[in-house]
Amino acid sequence: MYNPTSKRLLSDILNKRGKASLDRDFMIRLSANFHTIFSYFHQLYPLRDDVWDHLGTLVNRLADAYEKRPVALRKMDRDRELAPDWFLSEKLAGMMLYVDRFANDLQGFQKKIPYFDKLGINLIHLMPLLKCPKENNDGGYAVSNYREVNPELGSMDDIRKIAKILHQQGKYLMLDLAINHTSNEHEWAQKAIAGEREYQDFYYFYDNRHTPDQFEQSMPQVFPETAPGNFTYVPELNKWVMSVFHDYQWDLNFSNPKVFIEMLDNLLFLANQGVDILRLDALAFTWKKLGTSCQNLDEAHLLLQTLKACAQVVAPGTIFLAEAIVAPHEIVKYFGDNQGFSNECDLAYNATLMTLLWESIATKNNRLLHISLSNVPGKPLGTTWLNYVRCHDDIGLGYEDYHATLAGYDASGHRRFIIDFLTGAIDWSFASGRPFMEDKKNGDARISGSLASLAGLEKALRNQDEYAQELAFKRIILLHAIIMAFGGIPLLYMGDELGLINDYSYEQDKKKAHDNRWMHRPKMDWDLVKNVDVKGTLEYNIFQSISKMITVRRQSPEFRDANNLHIVDSGNQHLFVFVRYWGKHRSMAVFNLNDHREFLHVDVLNQQNFIVQSGLKDKYTGAALSCDWHGLELAPYQFYWITQA
Repeated sequence: MYNPTSKRLLSDILNKRGKASLDRDFMIRLSANFHTIFSYFHQLYPLRDDVWDHLGTLVNRLADAYEKRPVALRKMDRDRELAPDWFLSEKLAGMMLYVDRFANDLQGFQKKIPYFDKLGINLIHLMPLLKCPKENNDGGYAVSNYREVNPELGSMDDIRKIAKILHQQGKYLMLDLAINHTSNEHEWAQKAIAGEREYQDFYYFYDNRHTPDQFEQSMPQVFPETAPGNFTYVPELNKWVMSVFHDYQWDLNFSNPKVFIEMLDNLLFLANQGVDILRLDALAFTWKKLGTSCQNLDEAHLLLQTLKACAQVVAPGTIFLAEAIVAPHEIVKYFGDNQGFSNECDLAYNATLMTLLWESIATKNNRLLHISLSNVPGKPLGTTWLNYVRCHDDIGLGYEDYHATLAGYDASGHRRFIIDFLTGAIDWSFASGRPFMEDKKNGDARISGSLASLAGLEKALRNQDEYAQELAFKRIILLHAIIMAFGGIPLLYMGDELGLINDYSYEQDKKKAHDNRWMHRPKMDWDLVKNVDVKGTLEYNIFQSISKMITVRRQSPEFRDANNLHIVDSGNQHLFVFVRYWGKHRSMAVFNLNDHREFLHVDVLNQQNFIVQSGLKDKYTGAALSCDWHGLELAPYQFYWITQA
């Protein structure tokens, strides 16, 4: 939309700077996006009389970042502008990992890149690696310098080299940007402690407990066991600072436009290192307002929209992943409010699916899974999910209570059952998880545990129970088969492709012993990796099964994400069924959640235009399928990707 005021301001800013060094691509993008940036900025900072000055600073930072953007990345931007749906492809499959636990450091990681080819991975998320304190670092999410890598891992030069290597091989790199807070050892925090008022305004400082106590009345606690409350006393200043996550992680005050500009500058710096996807951490918490939960506020979305519009000017080939582990109806809001593309994040974690998969494994039925997924609001075209079974974090049971009621459960009682089941508190459970951040008052908790241990492999190995091991293997494969076929990018956690179980060595490390999430962050066992080529080993069976899934997925155009998924009510609560379609390509994905055989009725296939008489086959195995009078039989935890023969 044309706006003479924003046009005049932009002209003034560029005239002062001089346009000689700014090429046509930059000028076109800046002109196209500046009115949006201008409008958003005024909405974020409506009462400031210096807003035009800050906009001038902002435009100059955009120009500076663009001038530093390497030529190869500028070409990548132009290519991706011509193919903006590149990340919706069925050919993508990802893995997340901690560099030190995978290969010690970044140079070691470079040597291990061929491992990803063997599995079929072409999107790699290197978990937090920016400079942070050695002890108080929250697994890397308490950043002390956004421009440096932790020296024991390597350097920013290593990141640039890795990005270049991956791009040459048709692979993609994802890094984290902790946007809500910094470490209290960050330069800004240290200057604030030294008494510099400008940097105290980068955070939420208060002279007494009056305002913090008002905030606490409506703010929930993230870590009630280990970090209760949302404020920390800073004795050097005799002040209280907002610290929602830990006392050493200070929340940034984005109501200060200087903070926005500095964090945008950090974001563009990382994009210029060759990062394809930036995982924006703790997005739901970025805006604070007294009398609210300080989560998922409208201003947080406006802030994100402004960041997105700015990034599109400098680095349109770099996209955003929303780390917003919130209620299902809130998650989809982080895609933005446009219907044809994202004006916030292009990707989001499908935490709802992850939670519901574990619920369905515990209950062996689809009731809550089906109801919840059928009622998740639609996302915009041109956006997609990251689908995962496990990640580095705990499992929060974030489904809607009324969905549990519709499924026939008492909401709080069912949540308690899942916690008890997955932590092995029920004697017939196969899972070996542990409760995380348990609330003794209401009985709520999150859950820690590796995929293999939660799926029953650890207990089966401990009991030397071969049948239980076989069932655990089938659960592991079933869960991966769902995320491979569901709409979005499948994302594995390092070691799950080998069936790595819980690592309890964290208990002997005083830096980690207080946080049982480290038990599902095991070090890579490269001796076990040798077994992926040894037929008959567990590692071979899991690795090769997942690798085959990735291969078949890449050959299935209907598995790309174009909002082309239809959940099917099969009439059997033990089966999870959906149809994927793209042009003439169609598949029906059927998953048996039960440890007994189940049947998919012939009528369900016919109703979805899969004609039994014309012949059906399983895309995964390539085998022809036959139906008897019951229908199509599925063994315990078996799945089919059905297509017409």
